[in-house]
Amino acid sequence: MTLDAAEPLAIDPLLDDPGTRIIVCCGSGGVGKTTTAAALGVRAAERGRKVVVLTIDPARRLAQSMGIDSLDNTPRRVKDVEGDGELHAMMLDMKRTFDEIVEAHADPDRAKAILSNPFYQSLSAGFAGTQEYMAMEKLGQLRARDEWDLIVVDTPPSRSALDFLDAPKRLGSFLDGKFIKLLMAPAKMGGRAGMKFLNVGMSMMTGTLGKLLGGPFLHDVQTFVAAMDTMFGGFRTRADATYRLLQAPGTAFLVVAAPERDALREAAYFVERLAADDMPLAGLVLNRVHGSAASRLSAERALAAAESLEEPPDPADPSAENPAENLDDRRIVDQEAGKAGDRGSSDSSPHAVASHAHASNADVSHADAAGEHVGIDPDQVEPVRMDPDQAGPDREDPDQESVERLTAGLLRLHAERMQVLAREQRTRDRFTALHPEVPVAEVAALPGDVHDLAGLRIIGDRLAAGGPPAGAA
Repeated sequence: MTLDAAEPLAIDPLLDDPGTRIIVCCGSGGVGKTTTAAALGVRAAERGRKVVVLTIDPARRLAQSMGIDSLDNTPRRVKDVEGDGELHAMMLDMKRTFDEIVEAHADPDRAKAILSNPFYQSLSAGFAGTQEYMAMEKLGQLRARDEWDLIVVDTPPSRSALDFLDAPKRLGSFLDGKFIKLLMAPAKMGGRAGMKFLNVGMSMMTGTLGKLLGGPFLHDVQTFVAAMDTMFGGFRTRADATYRLLQAPGTAFLVVAAPERDALREAAYFVERLAADDMPLAGLVLNRVHGSAASRLSAERALAAAESLEEPPDPADPSAENPAENLDDRRIVDQEAGKAGDRGSSDSSPHAVASHAHASNADVSHADAAGEHVGIDPDQVEPVRMDPDQAGPDREDPDQESVERLTAGLLRLHAERMQVLAREQRTRDRFTALHPEVPVAEVAALPGDVHDLAGLRIIGDRLAAGGPPAGAA
């Protein structure tokens, strides 16, 4: 099965549908979730919608790409957006969001006691799972305001991006835990009865915990729990409401991945998990897909041609005078893109092959073991120059030799590119075989990073096109 069997993901109808109110971009780390979310926001705004993009990425790339000095917990409008829509962007401030909840749902004296509590300050600044839960809280706040037509969410860069979905359940388990109930019991009983319970019923437990955690820390926890008692029900209620909102028809999940084995394995897990939780999956966005305008020249034939150019000519071989003749009838690429040699050589000469390789490999890049991409521009490759005095009757023309070396180098780069394409195709085919029902949009790899609105528009255009780049399918 090939990727052609997968249904193409239609991005523009998804963005244009007024029923689509929330788009959640999820996936493993480093696959381009933040860039995808920003590009979707820009495209939706320029197609007439009022959009806010919520990122939980601390790298602040979203602010830089949108021309904003910095993002915080307040939506900021992005300038220079074309069309009739509006685009706002914000970055989750976990602690500030927690503070806002406390201030909104507690009286001033109790809020002051909570905000100054040392345990609360540690919890709100970096307690495990707090970031994911606060992202859910902020999403619920944005949706309740009903100020935006569309909310695009960039999920936290955690090991499992679906921690975002688990946060309400983990919070409920935490609030319903025996430890919390024990700590809340004295405050609920109140007065001398509460103190008697604390002094008698909990003396052994608090003594042990005090040794393990420290007496002041345990006191801070008890004070925090007592102050937060009236708010715990609100946390659970809002978390459950946001979870149901994510299951509603107006929400669409996009799983973002790169065409690499580990990323697509994670993507398959996300797809299965979303289905198990009844979350509406819109499709898969496959980022950084490679292509080639000279895809009909296979890696094997390119390597063979490179070796023939690098080996000394065999006088007994009738094709030795023109090794490029062995490529195929059409040479490397369409002949219209090539240039004729300046020494009257034929179209099949090494000089013509170099011209065609130059034209078709200007965007050649290859992946190293870490998955990073290196762009190589043949215009910057200096041919090897030889001293004319070194040329003798037994040596080839220096210009001819340098052209052949350059051609052989470009052929080897092309072979590497085609090997990358073949590897990406195999990984995509495996995902499609497992989940043929998932629509797919491919985004061709760019030669550099996206750092402005123009780059985000390019990503949006490629998302909307949805098809594989030349030579990728």
